[in-house]
Amino acid sequence: MSAIAETNADERPMTKEEVKVIFASSLGTVFEWYDFYLYGSLAPIIAKKFFSGLDPTAGYIFALLAFAAGFLVRPFGALVFGRLGDMAGRKYTFLVTILIMGASTFVVGCLPTYQAIGLTAPMLLIVLRLLQGLALGGEYGGAATYVAEHAPHGKRGLYTSWIQTTATLGLFLSLLVILACREFTGTAFDDWGWRLPFLLSVVLLGISVWIRLSMNESPAFQKMKDEDKLSKAPLTESFGQWRNLKIVILALLGLTAGQAVVWYTGQFYALFFLTSIAKVDPKTANILIAVSLLLGTPFFVFFGWLSDKIGRKMIIMIGCLIAALSYFTLFPALMTAANPALAAAQKSTKVTVTSDLATCSFQGSPIAREIHFTTSCDIAKRTLAQAFVPYGNLAGAAGASATVTIGDKIISAPEAKLNSEQDGFDKESAAAIAAFKKDVLETAKAVGLTATADDAKMDKIMVVAILFVLVVLVTMVYGPIAAMLVELFPTRIRYTSMSLPYHIGNGWFGGLLPTTAFAMVAATGDIYYGLWYPIVVALGTFVIGMIFIRETKDMDVHRDY
Repeated sequence: MSAIAETNADERPMTKEEVKVIFASSLGTVFEWYDFYLYGSLAPIIAKKFFSGLDPTAGYIFALLAFAAGFLVRPFGALVFGRLGDMAGRKYTFLVTILIMGASTFVVGCLPTYQAIGLTAPMLLIVLRLLQGLALGGEYGGAATYVAEHAPHGKRGLYTSWIQTTATLGLFLSLLVILACREFTGTAFDDWGWRLPFLLSVVLLGISVWIRLSMNESPAFQKMKDEDKLSKAPLTESFGQWRNLKIVILALLGLTAGQAVVWYTGQFYALFFLTSIAKVDPKTANILIAVSLLLGTPFFVFFGWLSDKIGRKMIIMIGCLIAALSYFTLFPALMTAANPALAAAQKSTKVTVTSDLATCSFQGSPIAREIHFTTSCDIAKRTLAQAFVPYGNLAGAAGASATVTIGDKIISAPEAKLNSEQDGFDKESAAAIAAFKKDVLETAKAVGLTATADDAKMDKIMVVAILFVLVVLVTMVYGPIAAMLVELFPTRIRYTSMSLPYHIGNGWFGGLLPTTAFAMVAATGDIYYGLWYPIVVALGTFVIGMIFIRETKDMDVHRDY
């Protein structure tokens, strides 16, 4: 292509065919993200319905792990559907992934609960989450590749940025549907109304499949097919040859890992933080998140467009750096704005657990039940962790029972014994633990350490402003990344090569963030300690990306090398 032709392509308006490509790819991807995020948004209810056999803290962590399971399997979906997309075509791979996702989501809405069928319920739920993860693992790479291969030179960042809006729009749509269903079902939402958002997805599935059936194959893929240049072994070429594998590894560590933790911190962990730690009513929290997403989503397109002008790498790196440097400022400010009474109580009243540290277990274990914690240290910390009361730790004398100090009051924690059936505490221990918990929680409540957020006192403008900043950081790292990943790899193995680092980064580094951060908070008693996870990963990506990742905006997307 000549320089004049490239200039004309850059300046011409988007054609009808290009609009259709972007719309069809984006709409289907919005639907898939909607399906996926329903679970994340409803995690507290799902914990009660499917993991009620565990105590509240373990049940919530396990519910988040089931959420993360869908992310963990995404790289395998990337391998399966990436190979299919590079060998059979982008269009038909789209249809398979969306059908799997849609069917799995609908069935979640029909599942019996733990009370109805016992352990079979959470097992079936996890299977469906794995199917959703497999489907999503094949969806994103195909959508980004499909749009980028239709985009003219100089506009790939802009065109693919519309795909980047779909994750946020899918989350936004899921929040709106949840809010509407809450209004429709009222107090029955926690009983059966939570099923409606999952069941309604079948309507979106039908629309998405109908639209995707009308799509044409990618011109770059069709050209290679016509010339008989398709890869016969895309997995081997992608990961069995060091020349390409090296780029895959750098794309993971120097791009997608940091992008993922910034993305999930700014959207998912922010929601968990508001509802669980800041004790904001879920309905209010969802509305505040939805408003911030609505305000911030246009910046995906802005940073995609900007990356066509100044390059993709620097925008992503700056986003990772700012996020890492600002989280310990933004989240305490979010607490103060959302629940000023609770924030003030946390500053004025010091809580400490004094214990023989050798008797303390890891409180963030996702498989631990209440009866697994029998020492006084564990019982003390478990009580505080379940109420999200922040505390410090002091080393006590060896063999001494643990005590909880709240302000000037010192409360001794009991030791516990299991009953003869080993399925619960004995009668005396259960009574002692109940009395201890009551004393601790009443004392904490008296000084404001368990105060729910007062809607009248909440600074909603400041909350939205802080959430907006978090979303803008998301748009910086996420807006340009689809174009950059597409440009890093040749056409014949692009679907496979770009999908794996994207989904390991987002599925493992990002998908595990809520679970890991929540467990870190439970284990340490520091409500902000979980932020170290995204900060360290984002800083690592910044360093690796700045040193080893090249700029890609001027690379030929139709190359076969």
